[in-house]
Amino acid sequence: MGLTLSISNVHKSYNGKHVLKDCSYSFERSGTYILTGPNGSGKSTFFRICTLLEDPDRGDVIFLSEGSAVAKTIELRRRITLLLPKVGVFNTTVFKNVAYGLMIRGINRDEMSERVMRALDFVGLEHKTNQKALTLSSGETQRLGIARAIVIEPEILFLDEPTASVDQENTEIIENIILKMKNMGKSIVVITTHDMAQAKRLADWLLLMKDGRFVQT
Repeated sequence: MGLTLSISNVHKSYNGKHVLKDCSYSFERSGTYILTGPNGSGKSTFFRICTLLEDPDRGDVIFLSEGSAVAKTIELRRRITLLLPKVGVFNTTVFKNVAYGLMIRGINRDEMSERVMRALDFVGLEHKTNQKALTLSSGETQRLGIARAIVIEPEILFLDEPTASVDQENTEIIENIILKMKNMGKSIVVITTHDMAQAKRLADWLLLMKDGRFVQT
């Protein structure tokens, strides 16, 4: 197992309002972790802290590799990925959108092409390679976002409400993509959802958050 993540006694407040209260959990095995709970329970804030977009007011966010703590550098950030509910795309082709993360990492052209096509095939968009990304449907755009996330082969992948704004057909496709990732067992995948039935379909581990705390795992 590569990178793992331990959250210990994390607190976060905004304007005096407590959003996270003494959150602790360890993501220490590959598989799919589903985080669910009502609106305002703290899920998105928890994700931002886990992905180093925000610092907690107190508590520890520790990434481990081979049992040793990993410094919070740009190299660590390149080993984790967050996909937001609304995917931003560049005004270029589907292929170039997915290739971008590999280009900035200096991946050579042949390897980049192979990895991009493999990612597009994985999400069922291989036939859209040369299409302008801005012309994709909302569901296809979400799948493009997943391809862009997995092409860099993150060790921990966070998906925030990946089916929140897509139709039923694309919801089923995205769920199948997540199940395929789970069966590969290479990464830690952490997903937020409001849909308890979806959570039960996808989860290896189910975490329930309420009022800024984990109330059941």
